Amino acid sequence: MKLTLLICLVAVAAAAPEKDAKTVVDERSDSGDGNFHYNFETSNGIAAEKTGTPGSEGQSNYQGSFRFKLPDGTNAEVRYIADELGYRPESPLIPTPHPLPAHAVEQIRVAEEQRARGITFD
Repeated sequence: MKLTLLICLVAVAAAAPEKDAKTVVDERSDSGDGNFHYNFETSNGIAAEKTGTPGSEGQSNYQGSFRFKLPDGTNAEVRYIADELGYRPESPLIPTPHPLPAHAVEQIRVAEEQRARGITFD
């Protein structure tokens, strides 16, 4: 138990943000009508950019990105759109499902063919 606690404390300390990071970019604009833009970046590689516009159904639409450094020193970046269709992030870091095996693709094809011919099963 003590070893587990020690490992957790070491992991938290290693993941702690840089205390001396400085803001190197801070740009903001807001027209007051739902349109806005901001962009910021810190000296330790954290950055975010977002543009907002009023949506067609009363919501706010956002488009932007954020990035940060991974422990191996490479940059992680996520781009996103959030609107009436929901939140849609894009990044190579986001897991994707494995491709279907050939037999499953064949079963789907057969089922679609049967459905098109009017064949149903109860």
